[in-house]
Amino acid sequence: MITIYHNNRCRKSREGLAILEDSGKPYKVIKYLEDTPSPEELSGIINLLGIKPIELIRTNEAIWKSDYKGKELSDSEIIEAMVQHPKLIERPIVINGNKAVVGRPPEKISDIL
Repeated sequence: MITIYHNNRCRKSREGLAILEDSGKPYKVIKYLEDTPSPEELSGIINLLGIKPIELIRTNEAIWKSDYKGKELSDSEIIEAMVQHPKLIERPIVINGNKAVVGRPPEKISDIL
């Protein structure tokens, strides 16, 4: 089943969800601000995406700028920051089996459907 890590307040995330709806394929929505992934889940997502943890951070968020920007952080510290402040997680993330994308732009989601 396809999974989308979704924030309904985000236009790009809503556009990504619409792509899944239009695909007609079954999917599951995880509202990650309410149901925050564990450090292990985030590590697995990052591995599927084939990126470094810092590449999943929304570096323009106020909490990043005030608490983390300019600090030398390990990958595990960056993951822990996302667990503590899920607003820092880039969105939407769509996973289909062993493939995953960050839906920015949302059209990238079609690549893994």
